[in-house]
Amino acid sequence: MLPGDSADLRKARGAFFTPEKVARFVTDWAVRSSADAVIEPSCGEAVFLHQISREHKGRIVGVEIHPASAREAERTLNRDGIRASVHTGDFFAHTEFGRFDAAVGNPPYVRYQGWTGEARKASLAAALGAGVNLTNLASSWAAFTVHSALHLRDGGRLGLVLPAELLTVNYAAPVRQFLMDHFGDVTLVLFEERVFPGIEVEAVLLLADGFDAEGHNGTDHMSLIQVGGAGDLTDLASARRWTPPARGARWSAGLMSSHGFAAYSSALGLDGIDVLEAWGDTTLGMVTGNNKFFTMGPGKVAALGLTDTDVVPLSPPGSRHLRSLTLTSIGLERLASQGEATYLFRPDGEPSRAAWRYIKSGEDLDVHTAYKCRVRSTWWRVPYLRPADLFLTYMNADTPRLATNRAKAHHLNSVHGVYLNAGVRELGRSLLPLASLNSVTLLGAEVVGRAYGGGMLKIEPREADRLPMPSSELVNAHRDTLRSLRPAVAASLRAGRLLDAVSLVDGVLLTGALGLSGRDLAAIRLDRANLASRRAVRGRGGSRGEG
Repeated sequence: MLPGDSADLRKARGAFFTPEKVARFVTDWAVRSSADAVIEPSCGEAVFLHQISREHKGRIVGVEIHPASAREAERTLNRDGIRASVHTGDFFAHTEFGRFDAAVGNPPYVRYQGWTGEARKASLAAALGAGVNLTNLASSWAAFTVHSALHLRDGGRLGLVLPAELLTVNYAAPVRQFLMDHFGDVTLVLFEERVFPGIEVEAVLLLADGFDAEGHNGTDHMSLIQVGGAGDLTDLASARRWTPPARGARWSAGLMSSHGFAAYSSALGLDGIDVLEAWGDTTLGMVTGNNKFFTMGPGKVAALGLTDTDVVPLSPPGSRHLRSLTLTSIGLERLASQGEATYLFRPDGEPSRAAWRYIKSGEDLDVHTAYKCRVRSTWWRVPYLRPADLFLTYMNADTPRLATNRAKAHHLNSVHGVYLNAGVRELGRSLLPLASLNSVTLLGAEVVGRAYGGGMLKIEPREADRLPMPSSELVNAHRDTLRSLRPAVAASLRAGRLLDAVSLVDGVLLTGALGLSGRDLAAIRLDRANLASRRAVRGRGGSRGEG
């Protein structure tokens, strides 16, 4: 460690210095000719440039904002006979674009809370200049990745050590899109062990080849390679190909084991597995603008003297009551008796006198000034959605659940509504919530959903569309057996034994009907458990859920 520097100071500027084995592997991959021009952005003490041969004749450049590190990098490179120049300054002020054959390094990792002020402005502006619009939640590495690529000639290579956030977080979607738009080949090397001992940052290696500044020759897939640790980089396993549903979509499949990935991919290709979108449309719920005013229990309805035309039945805000297979009228009444809000104030036509009095009380309380109320032509009339066939839980500690809406209740935006296609409506209402409790769907939820604050799994309607589901043909062919399972599945869910319920459904649909082997099923279950555990651990660690 340099005099006057410290571990805390290094952490503050995002400097996690790379193990030599990793730097050597990345540099050997990226530098393919002794004439290659090479740049290491945010080079620190130039561990990557130190891996270049003394006989290298091409231009070698490092950029480092920390003066003492820059001086030490240049001194030791010259000492080792590597002809390099190290520029002291902010990499985002470095504009020698399109002059290098390879960019290698380990960009600084500073979370959005610490990446502030002029440094953030410069980084976001640099990314935006490449057409990449990063949000304020983006950590420092995201803009560094884009700006590093801009320094490449067409055909150039980008070899970086990045946090595994690249694969999953929402703010990285524009970076994922940029990489697939501008490189003909994208390879990720994933580690089972920590690359940086003692540091809770999971790392991946990004190896992007064939840069195209115009973005005309990108790729729709990537190659994934999994190794144990840095010492295994000399003996790489064969790559597996992954095609995400969209170029900016999450690359969560990269976190799966080789066996789990193969088993899951194979299952998705079976005739009996489809997606939720094939069953119907998933939509956001109604937005009130002020749930406290618009939602109420039957006692408040009676006390206000509201009529049946002033209110509609409501699945109460939240989703705890939707962890079973069905919401029935009796179940809704039970929730009402427990003090839950089972009605939505939404007069149909002309409000009653009592409703007008309640509207006036809302105006006295300035409810009508809330944004969602203010932008409506009639502030107290919540936009109408007919009762959905199924409810889909939105925020989940375990996995998204479907529940049949037998109560014909309306829903707010704390859950999603699924409106089934006419041809499968009765079958879906009867059996899809049960059939969805299978291991392929559970793993699919971890792949298409996103980790959120507290380790919750969040799923938006567009993501729900891609959620793997048993096909209507498969469910229909086994409807009698599935119906016979309902009592046992419902009992397991009431007891909080989700995986017991899933095991029952797996036996009918996955291993029974589709012939999935016990070994493949075990791999799918293990990968689902590992992804869910990783999500929960991140949540306990206080990571804000962007992902």
